[in-house]
Formats: sequence, structure tokens, C-alpha cells
Amino acid sequence: MRIRIGHPPDLRRPPFGAGRRLAVSALALWMTGIPALRAGDGIQSAGDALRLVLPATAIGTALLQRDFQGAVQFIEAAALTGVVTEALKVIVDEKRPNGNRYSFPSGHTSISFCSAEFFRKRYGWRVGAPAYAASVFVGVSRVQARKHWIHDVAAGAAIGAAFGAWRTRSRERYRVEAFSGNGCAGIRICRDG
Repeated sequence: MRIRIGHPPDLRRPPFGAGRRLAVSALALWMTGIPALRAGDGIQSAGDALRLVLPATAIGTALLQRDFQGAVQFIEAAALTGVVTEALKVIVDEKRPNGNRYSFPSGHTSISFCSAEFFRKRYGWRVGAPAYAASVFVGVSRVQARKHWIHDVAAGAAIGAAFGAWRTRSRERYRVEAFSGNGCAGIRICRDG
């Protein structure tokens, strides 16, 4: 039997990279939506679950990556999205296809698109494209469940994406530099990272 004496492992850093951290956080936060799936069945319950999972994954991803500035930006965007959406629901007071009140705009869709735009702008299209696909699914589920009209979903998407774009700053940095050599000269835009 050998006993190894040395430095303890560095417990401050997880043993896997940013890609795996993102996947683990998405899986863990997706699990929070499972009770909503069990409560009903089909597209409506999946859309209800995604409405919770998308913002939870956005904030969880920012925190797991120690991107506290991004977390604050998402919270600001989500808060503005929620306030404007709820205010418009009361002001417009449109009937839903199922006869209930407060149809315009779709709150499920607005927070979903806010989350998707946060992902796109903060972390790029690689993460933003699947989030946008999930957001479109949320919007379709609201129309199919007769909870919203198509224009409610379109307005919710526009509100969420607009506030997500307004409050979120890209993590990628670009620089403009002049170059010359090999008989040519010009200006180029370079991305850091």
C-alpha cells in the first residue's frame, strides 16, 4: 500500500472546462422544469417548463462562469422585460383565445426571448441559437394552448429581445489596428480571446 504525500487538489476550480460547466448547469437547471412537465402533458407543459428553465439557465450559466457582470445585466434585462410586459397586459387588457383576460403581450415568450438574447449577445450564437429555438417553441406552445394570439407572442418576443439586447454587453472584445508588410497596408478588425 502506497501513501502519497503532496499538495491537496485545488478544490476552488471544478475539474472540467467551461463547456462542461455550461452543460452541467443546463442539465441541473433543466431538472427544475420536470415538475411542470409532470403536471400536464404535451407541448403546453413543455413550453411552461422552458419558460422557467431558460432564465434559470441564463443566470446559472453566468454565475457558474463567475461572470457576475453578466448576471447583473441579465437580472436588469429580465426585470425590465417583466415590468413592461405586465404593465402592457393591464393597459391593453385584451381577451385571450380561451376567453380569459390579459393576453397582450405573452409573458412566457417575453422572458424566454430575453434569456435567448442574453445568451446570444453575452456568449455568442453557439449558445444563443439553441436558446432562440427553445424560445420559439415557447411561443408556439402558447398559441397552440389557446393562451395567446400570434400577435401577443410576436410582441412578447420583441419586448424580451429588445431589453435583452439593450441591457447585455458582449464579452468579446474587438480592436482596430493598422498593418503593413509584404507590399500591402490596411486596417483590420481583430477579436480578442
